[in-house]
Amino acid sequence: MNETPVLILAGPTAVGKTELSLQLAEHTSAEIVSADSRQVYRRLDIGTAKPTPEELARVRHHFIDELDLDEPFSAGRFAEAAWERIREIHARGRAAHVVGGSTLYLYALQHGLAKIPTVSAGTRATIEERLSCEGADALYRELQSVDPEAAATMDPTKTQRLVRALEVFHETGQPISSFQRQAVRPPFAFRTVVLTRDRHVLYDRINRRVDLMLEAGLLDEVAGLLEAGFEPSLNPLRTIGYQEPIRYLQGEISREEMVRLIKRNTRRYAKRQLTWFRRLSDVRWVDVSYVEDLNALLQ
Repeated sequence: MNETPVLILAGPTAVGKTELSLQLAEHTSAEIVSADSRQVYRRLDIGTAKPTPEELARVRHHFIDELDLDEPFSAGRFAEAAWERIREIHARGRAAHVVGGSTLYLYALQHGLAKIPTVSAGTRATIEERLSCEGADALYRELQSVDPEAAATMDPTKTQRLVRALEVFHETGQPISSFQRQAVRPPFAFRTVVLTRDRHVLYDRINRRVDLMLEAGLLDEVAGLLEAGFEPSLNPLRTIGYQEPIRYLQGEISREEMVRLIKRNTRRYAKRQLTWFRRLSDVRWVDVSYVEDLNALLQ
């Protein structure tokens, strides 16, 4: 394992990771490895708060605009690819800074990959049907019963992981956590800085960012995706900032309700991210409002 820890700059959405990461990367001649499960996709620009062309020109980024919307990607694939990118960055004599808030991506990057058995289409269909009929809460309670270790690491609203854990259990009779404990270990050590702000300030930033996204043309972006033939059921579009505009454009909700839902759902997402990070013991918390010396983040 490489003994020099790789810096991870994490934190909730809208906390200010992008600008601070750019300043830090410029200060240290580093390259940025994005750990954002949506910014990796092309055409998802405004709704993901993707760095602008001008920001991307300041520092070399990885995992931004690398996939088409119909290309599958996972935390495991990200971790493997990110380890290789970090090796390449180090080979160029530069530092790599991982920046993002996708908690599962960050977990896979730091803790390794598990070889999970394949699951039959029938088992998967059964669990997905139960999700539709019974709801995520019922499935999460079942997972807490059969695999409390895995359940403790999950956001109950992220149904893709929930379905995956239950389908593995029903297919193999073994909890998915038993396979995860045999994960391939990462080749690097990491040290994590979690950025934070006063909750009211963070929520105000989220609300304001949603307003700016709409002013910047979020609805046009989403309408263009639908007109191009992309199905709303695609996993990258089943995310905050896209699912609500899709419902509005399809006549299901009013514009006022769309705005309310984007803001509410984003605030809830930020809260879930912070809850996840608080479970971690070996992290350093930094209030962005008081960062004056970039070198302090590197210590």
